[in-house]
Amino acid sequence: MSPAFRALGGRVPRASGTSSTAGSATTGSATTGSATTVSAAVADPPGGTPPERRRRPRLLRGLRAPWWMWVARAGLAVVAAFVIVSLVTIGEVWWAGMQDQRPRSDALVVLGASQYNGRPSEVFQARLDHAAELYRSGVAPLVITVGGKIPGDKYTEAGVGATYLEKQGVPASAVLAVPEGRDTLESLVAVAGEMNTRGLRRTVIVTDRWHALRSVAMARDLGLTAHCSPTVRGPANRGFQTQARYVIREAIGYRFYEMFHRATPSGASRPAV
Repeated sequence: MSPAFRALGGRVPRASGTSSTAGSATTGSATTGSATTVSAAVADPPGGTPPERRRRPRLLRGLRAPWWMWVARAGLAVVAAFVIVSLVTIGEVWWAGMQDQRPRSDALVVLGASQYNGRPSEVFQARLDHAAELYRSGVAPLVITVGGKIPGDKYTEAGVGATYLEKQGVPASAVLAVPEGRDTLESLVAVAGEMNTRGLRRTVIVTDRWHALRSVAMARDLGLTAHCSPTVRGPANRGFQTQARYVIREAIGYRFYEMFHRATPSGASRPAV
């Protein structure tokens, strides 16, 4: 035996241990490599593409608009609301003017218009003629004319209207002149007071078509059971441009009344009953 063999105790060293150790080292290196690869996959390498960020919903992005955009949006909303309200009001004026309501009533009320030295204007005459027709049809036993006068006038609108109706065959006993009022509201306040003292309530208002909505609204606010039978004759019913002008004017007047004169005016002591 050689001295080296005797030093090992006569045993041959096993190669599997060396191989196992080497394999373990190799496995450890592989494991370390895998961990390095995972870490490298998680961490952003220098110069690499960052992960995609979550986008905000479009609604939330809109809330972060600058102040001037909010001001512009508010302005557009106001304009849109104004246009919608205007169109609705114009539609209401037009629809009311197209109705002809003539139920059996206590009195016909003819709203005054211009008169020229005792002669009714064309607008006023058209209203009076229509009221005479309604009286002959038996709609009401009484016709009330209403309207005052401006400084310098000799005649009142109510007086001129009563005289005209009598000439048209309406008995004087069936005509009542109320010489008060310089506008629609003042005239109807005077009429409501007069009807109240006589125990009358139901009325059919005679006026122009595009004036119907505002007149009926005022009369009802004063406690009257009011309807309207408008005349379809007269200058207010001639031509598209003329009628459009009247409709727009009445739409503005009606909305103004709704905003500022909703309550019963103080000129009427109490509603008609």
